[in-house]
Amino acid sequence: MSLDFHYLCHMNAYQLTDWLPTTRKEMELRGWQELDVILFSGDAYVDHPSFGAAVIGRLLEAEGLRVAIVPQPNWRDDLRDFKKLGRPRLFFGISAGCMDSMVNKYTANKRLRSEDAYTPDGRPDMRPEYPSVVYSQILKKLYPDVPVVLGGIEASLRRLTHYDYWEDRLRPGILCDSGADLLIYGMGEKPIVELVDRLKEKRSPAAAGPENAPDTYITCADLPHDIPQTVWMAPDIQPGQGDIELYSHPECLKDKKKQAANFRRIEEESNRYQAARILQRVDAQRTLVVNPPYPPLTEKELDHSFDLPYTRLPHPKYRNKRIPAFEMIRFSVNIHRGCFGGCAFCTISAHQGKFIVSRSRESILREVKQVTRMPEFKGYLSDLGGPSANMYRMQGKDTSLCQRCKRPSCIHPEICPNLHTDHRPLLEIYRAVDALPEIRKSFIGSGVRYDLLLHRSQDAKTNEAAAEYTRELIARHVSGRLKVAPEHTSDRVLELMRKPPFRQFAEFRKIFDRINREEGLRQQLIPYFISSHPGCTAEDMAELAVLTRQMDFHLEQVQDFTPTPMTVATEAWYTGFHPYTLKPVYSARTPKEKLAQRQFFFWYKPEERQKIIRELRYMGRADLIDKLYGKKRG
Repeated sequence: MSLDFHYLCHMNAYQLTDWLPTTRKEMELRGWQELDVILFSGDAYVDHPSFGAAVIGRLLEAEGLRVAIVPQPNWRDDLRDFKKLGRPRLFFGISAGCMDSMVNKYTANKRLRSEDAYTPDGRPDMRPEYPSVVYSQILKKLYPDVPVVLGGIEASLRRLTHYDYWEDRLRPGILCDSGADLLIYGMGEKPIVELVDRLKEKRSPAAAGPENAPDTYITCADLPHDIPQTVWMAPDIQPGQGDIELYSHPECLKDKKKQAANFRRIEEESNRYQAARILQRVDAQRTLVVNPPYPPLTEKELDHSFDLPYTRLPHPKYRNKRIPAFEMIRFSVNIHRGCFGGCAFCTISAHQGKFIVSRSRESILREVKQVTRMPEFKGYLSDLGGPSANMYRMQGKDTSLCQRCKRPSCIHPEICPNLHTDHRPLLEIYRAVDALPEIRKSFIGSGVRYDLLLHRSQDAKTNEAAAEYTRELIARHVSGRLKVAPEHTSDRVLELMRKPPFRQFAEFRKIFDRINREEGLRQQLIPYFISSHPGCTAEDMAELAVLTRQMDFHLEQVQDFTPTPMTVATEAWYTGFHPYTLKPVYSARTPKEKLAQRQFFFWYKPEERQKIIRELRYMGRADLIDKLYGKKRG
């Protein structure tokens, strides 16, 4: 749906100055001649709390700064987009966007995607590969003394030595290639606010001194290096007490097992409440320094981030253009942050953290009411969820135990006995939202963790709430199809994935079907599966095909494993060793091996039948042919 007449009618409630400026003309409308911070983003500018550049821009605005956003600058021409707003007083900020740019641009088979969901009309050519690097290098050439600060998913997950699947090589931390001066990892609200507070102090009259004007521009030399949750490059530094020194980048290039061992230490520190500082030598002259993260945000701090004055709409420059990612979340509301699942292939906990931070009921309802006033809203919320739909307000019963824990997952291999798994707070949110007169129905589009629903707590009321939540979810919040993610059928592969045994999916499927019958509904359960994950063989995929056929599934939501920076699975895929055991792990690496696995998803397609039969015979599993196709195969 393009931003059409209805959008323009709604725009009458807004003025151009209700968005952060993107041009000099928009600056002048606000009476600004210069800026404190200029943000460059690989995504289109959508003024919405799901888009990182908008969040940081609004947060800095709330700190009293003059902020502009340059979305998707043209890096191919005379670089006018990088010059048009001049020099900022404090720094340039750069984010590649809501996704790693290479995941955004390429499929698992390294083919160019036909659509970029974060670009007007889905155009796939509006951002370069590695925008964090490309934008930084351009800005450092144009304004060498102006600090450049990286943030966002791409920079966050590439902060140390990492494997790049698309180049098939180990790359150093992204500060090395980009030339940027500072990197903020994870969710950036706290570090960015402290950074600007510290820089504003340097520009105060007292700091400027009698010979300098109080509005002196900040330079690279003014950047502080002790802010939590930041990464910087030290020319010469010695490890201090309590620091963790990783194997150097050159050592990892020579020995894959050292890269695997590094990752375990990185992940464990990322999941600790009070982490150590991490050092990694890049070469003889430079060392990357990763300062420990901040503690998770408080409810009040998270509410503040969501309660900033977003229009929740794309910038007017995109009039009559469709931005696919905005269309997906236009009528959705995010109610919490973080995920304690720790799935081996997922980067959510690596970026957002494993500790759940939940919004207050009041903040959620304020945003829901704002959604109901949006153009085209017909009374249906598309999602009332989060990284995992049903982790709202879940945390440790004894938080002092959590603060000493370094487990990457609170629910694998078993659900932690200290984890409070009560679904009652979430039920209260659903009911409060559904009670609003403007809401006809709220759907849950985020992934549901059925292992939390099936978990039997020692507290009877918690178990009752799980059963009540399950029924309410299925009966009232499914738009005909409920998506869940068993990911595989092999318990051996699931163990490597940090996912629950497949029997739990089968158990949940029975509950789903029973509730549908009792409620007189005809809804579908849509499972997600992955092929070619480390540890998975073609035989595992053949057995997956048989099991899902027996359950009467024709699989739709499937994907080939894509190695992305900073996941356990990626390190195992690249190095051949599991980071926690350093034992060898098989991975399908060649296109032929990957195709041999992926084809089993589509056993029901006539064009795949003969290839699959040949593959089953080749692997010595002719016994599975009849189970897939029956004895009369034609």
